[in-house]
Amino acid sequence: GGDPTSFMFQTSPGTRARSLALGQQYSSLGSQPILCGSIPGLVPKQLRFCRNYIEIMPSVAEGVKLGIQECQHQFRGRRWNCTTIDDSLAIFGPVLDKATRESAFVHAIASAGVAFAVTRSCAEGTSTICGCDSHHKGPPGEGWKWGGCSEDADFGVLVSREFADARENRPDARSAMNRHNNEAGRTTILDHMHLKCKCHGLSGSCEVKTCWWAQPDFRAIGDYLKDKYDSASEMVVEKHRESRGWVETLRAKYALFKPPTERDLVYYENSPNFCEPNPETGSFGTRDRTCNVTSHGIDGCDLLCCGRGHNTRTEKRKEKCHCIFHWCCYVSCQECIRVYDVHTCK
Repeated sequence: GGDPTSFMFQTSPGTRARSLALGQQYSSLGSQPILCGSIPGLVPKQLRFCRNYIEIMPSVAEGVKLGIQECQHQFRGRRWNCTTIDDSLAIFGPVLDKATRESAFVHAIASAGVAFAVTRSCAEGTSTICGCDSHHKGPPGEGWKWGGCSEDADFGVLVSREFADARENRPDARSAMNRHNNEAGRTTILDHMHLKCKCHGLSGSCEVKTCWWAQPDFRAIGDYLKDKYDSASEMVVEKHRESRGWVETLRAKYALFKPPTERDLVYYENSPNFCEPNPETGSFGTRDRTCNVTSHGIDGCDLLCCGRGHNTRTEKRKEKCHCIFHWCCYVSCQECIRVYDVHTCK
């Protein structure tokens, strides 16, 4: 639920996580002046960033929101469905307090969202401090030229790195994990840049093609990072003595598996059981969640309901039916009442 515009990047263990702090009151960020000092929960470095780059703050907020909406799409059939809580700086509740693979995914998708939204708004010309990417990689091929507006993903990634990672400067394991997963999310954007081209010539002949670099749909980023969530690498925490004191780093737990690359998600604590409500872990449980009675996967009534069984009720819905196309050119439809079975977890 809730407008997912605020976002949390973790504080150190023992303190409740605070959000990236673009809360409900900033859902209309684009339409009013922003007072950086009135955004709750910003660390000093983020506050400075906000003041220096005030005109891209609306797209930073938009990117966080985009990441959370994508999280809710990717996990819609899972026991943990990326639920957000209204009226709280820690909009995921205590779920992100632990160093789990859920935390890894949320950090990666939100960091990717910020990079994506900033890149897109720069290409749309909404800001004076950024624009199109003029560093074209390599000379154009035969019969095509650079044109249009290449999206400057490097700038979007830079903004995400500066803003999101501003909180992750401690020498502890959680900061190391968050930095790694934030970067994995951003790298996904750079990896998925592709050429888009448009043909020019008489009646659509392709004598000359104009090409530019573009980001993919954000859904492709979500799909990719969801695969990375499923194959996330479990780590162990190691402590080292350095001149500045104790420093924690992460090492892959299983030597037999290939070590994680910068594109993999990492975590070092097991996820809670999301079957039952538990205020300490932030689990809402799966009671009353809609399940798929024909599926044998995690969205099926057996697994999603954790073996508690499910209730079935019928629901009537109005739908358009018996549609006829009339020459030329409109469609007329009747309205039918259809009855559906809805299955929910006990």
